[in-house]
Amino acid sequence: MQIIRSIQNRIYEIRGERVILDFDLAVLYEVETRVLNQTVKRNNKRFPKDFMFQLTRQEFAGLKPQIDQLHGADFQQNTSMSSQIVMTYPGKRPRTALPYAFTEQGIAMLSGLLNSDKAIQMNIAIMRAFVEIRRIVLEQGDIREQLKQIQQHITEHDVQLSSIYDAIENLLDEKAAQRKWEHRDRIGFQRP
Repeated sequence: MQIIRSIQNRIYEIRGERVILDFDLAVLYEVETRVLNQTVKRNNKRFPKDFMFQLTRQEFAGLKPQIDQLHGADFQQNTSMSSQIVMTYPGKRPRTALPYAFTEQGIAMLSGLLNSDKAIQMNIAIMRAFVEIRRIVLEQGDIREQLKQIQQHITEHDVQLSSIYDAIENLLDEKAAQRKWEHRDRIGFQRP
C-alpha cells in the first residue's frame, strides 16, 4: 500500500490527463531516465500523443512546486532543464530539456518494452495506483452530488426559517400593540 501511495504522489494532472513524468518513472523502474527515454525513442511508433507528450515550459513551471516538494532540495537545484538523452536520476545532472509525461496507456506500453522483474512489478503497482485514483474520483463525484443535495435542502430550510422568523416577528408586533392598548392612559371618567 505504501508503494501505491508513493506512486499516487507522482501522478499529476496535465492537459486533462493523469500522467507520470519520465524521471519519476525512471526512479520507480530503477533505470536511468536517459535509458527510459532512449527506449521510448527507439519505439516511438508505440507512443502516439495520447500515450506520451512533452511538457511546455509553463506546464513544467506550474508543476515545479509539487515536484520539488516530492523530491526534496537536491532535485530543486537540478531542475533547470537537461537533455532527455543524457538525463539520469533526479539530482545527478541539471535539466536542460522539458520532461515527457506518460499517460496510463503510455505506461502500459512501456511495460512491454522494459522487461526486468522490477519493471513488471512496478507496472502492476502503477496500474493499481491509477485504478485507485479513478475510484477516489468516482467517490468524490458522489460526495459532490450529496453536497449539492444538502445545499438545496439548506436553501429550502433558509426560506422556511425566514417565513417562520417573519411570522414570529408579526406575532411579537401584535403582542406589543396589544400591551400598548391595555396600558394606555384612559380618557374620561375613572372610578375611584
